Amino acid sequence: MIVVYTPAGGEPEHYDASTLRVSEASIVQRTVDMKWQEILEGLERDDLDAMRGVVWVLKKRSNPSLRFGEFDPGITEMTTRMDSKEIAAWLDNALAAVSSDGELSMEQIEQIILDRLPSVAVDPDHARELVLARTRAPKDPAPAPEPEAQDASGTPGPSPSPTSSGPETTTSDSSPISSTSHPEMSTT
Repeated sequence: MIVVYTPAGGEPEHYDASTLRVSEASIVQRTVDMKWQEILEGLERDDLDAMRGVVWVLKKRSNPSLRFGEFDPGITEMTTRMDSKEIAAWLDNALAAVSSDGELSMEQIEQIILDRLPSVAVDPDHARELVLARTRAPKDPAPAPEPEAQDASGTPGPSPSPTSSGPETTTSDSSPISSTSHPEMSTT
């Protein structure tokens, strides 16, 4: 889960909660008085304390003296977004859940997902592309195998490429060793 922190008048900053070390997660837990699972669930719901704790600890990496009380963002300055792995996992789960539902067509499912999923993705374009790739049939199906070539009499002709995986007997008068190779000196 990515926490997007956009300070007033500033540029968005992205903080990836999955990069926290265990020691850092413990600090977040103690500071916001929540268990890690509650923090993860809080991130999914844009819980202010969960987001603030994660961002604060990650900001401390570059500013170790930053105190929790000194980092007090506005309530509209933080939100969460899913990274590409989370989008893919969510999409797989959603498609698996609705694939057994015969009431909705794949086009309806696609539209429902497209109406919501890109807005919660850190990369909305990637989310859209992924939805379309997983909900639509391939545009270019694999070509059918070509029929065996026949000569004018209707009998099959030679295959355009060898199909044997075993060694072939050569009919050439040349040596099996290339004429451009040079003998090597034995070291024994």
